[in-house]
Amino acid sequence: MNGILLVVTNMPDAQSAAKLAQQIIEARAAACVNQLAPCASTYRWQGSIETATEVPLLIKTTKAAYPRLEKLIREGHPYELPEIIAVSVDAGLPAYLGWVCNETEINKE
Repeated sequence: MNGILLVVTNMPDAQSAAKLAQQIIEARAAACVNQLAPCASTYRWQGSIETATEVPLLIKTTKAAYPRLEKLIREGHPYELPEIIAVSVDAGLPAYLGWVCNETEINKE
């Protein structure tokens, strides 16, 4: 199945992660959002090494829905530069991948 993406972003806390996940699903910008346990992130930002606790989101979507998804993340994200990484899915259970396609169609009610 072509056109499936796994998108990763990190939110600063569980409440903002849950809110964004809800918005994404309501907009049919993704079929499923997994909110993972908080993790420690270490990164360089504006010349300094930073450490923060973040809540990862794993988002299953399609290439067609990706522009809507990216817009929602950018609008709902408190970071100046949010992590948004999309990885193409080369293989998976065909029925699941079909479900992802079906759930991201915007003509559904």
